[in-house]
Amino acid sequence: MNAGRPRGGGPVPDGSTPGRSTPGRPMPGRSTQGRPVPGRPVGEITRGTTGHNRLRRADRWTAAVYGRLLVSADRPLVVDLGYGASHVTTSELFDRLRRVRPDVEVVGVEIDPARVAAAKPYERPGLSFVRGGFELPVGRRPLIVRAFNVLRQYGEAQAWEAWDLLRSRLAAGGVIVEGTCSEIGHRAAWVALDAQGPRTVTLSARLAGFEHPSDLAERLPKALIHRNVPGERVHAFLRDFDHAWALSAPYGAYGARPRWTAAVERLAATWPVATTPPLGGRRRWRLGEVTLPWSALAPGAPPPG
Repeated sequence: MNAGRPRGGGPVPDGSTPGRSTPGRPMPGRSTQGRPVPGRPVGEITRGTTGHNRLRRADRWTAAVYGRLLVSADRPLVVDLGYGASHVTTSELFDRLRRVRPDVEVVGVEIDPARVAAAKPYERPGLSFVRGGFELPVGRRPLIVRAFNVLRQYGEAQAWEAWDLLRSRLAAGGVIVEGTCSEIGHRAAWVALDAQGPRTVTLSARLAGFEHPSDLAERLPKALIHRNVPGERVHAFLRDFDHAWALSAPYGAYGARPRWTAAVERLAATWPVATTPPLGGRRRWRLGEVTLPWSALAPGAPPPG
């Protein structure tokens, strides 16, 4: 299924065709027919930059939005794909999700064998580390896959290919949280996907850490970051968010949190912002979040109005 992919089959900014690998350039570890090469992880080694609490915003959102999914599942498995040079964010994810589901299992998957070896001493019951890539070489189908800061080095079409491969590995009812964040986690954006495709887009920020909401554009997921140009919905959304932020300036006298909340409420009058739990509402907005349906920002669709 290609829901939400750029329309018309024309070229995308990286020179590839929407929804397909660049001809002659399959993702590393996949054959020219698109199948994983046996014994070879799918993907490339990333820079590996990581740090304590870098992914706290995404973890907090995942626990709130998919807590019921975790609680109701039989033997839930969560995969942290591409955890980087340190085990720390995988260990933090494990600790946070265990508060929701005490017997959840978390597996950190890394393509660099040296990083896997370095993480092994930190294994404990329910937490393990293995070598692998987008093929997800784990014992059973995962309920949740977190993949942060792993797709920025790929072309846009390859990012869609990675999404497709990950979706094919999910357990029934499973989800993927794929996104990007700043080096210390103060700015982040992610897409939530299920077996049918992308479902929601979330922007999250430390409210004292930006001048305009559009500053978060640099952290858009790969499927959207090249689409922040006039005529695309994501560009129109960020433009309108900046306008709502400016109009909400009087609330800044009470702090950045009231101003953000007021701006999101104003934005919800013209954009399908999630306004009720678990995705939206004042409780989530006060954390510096805003979530919309993927269809609201999907590439190739004309902006509203």
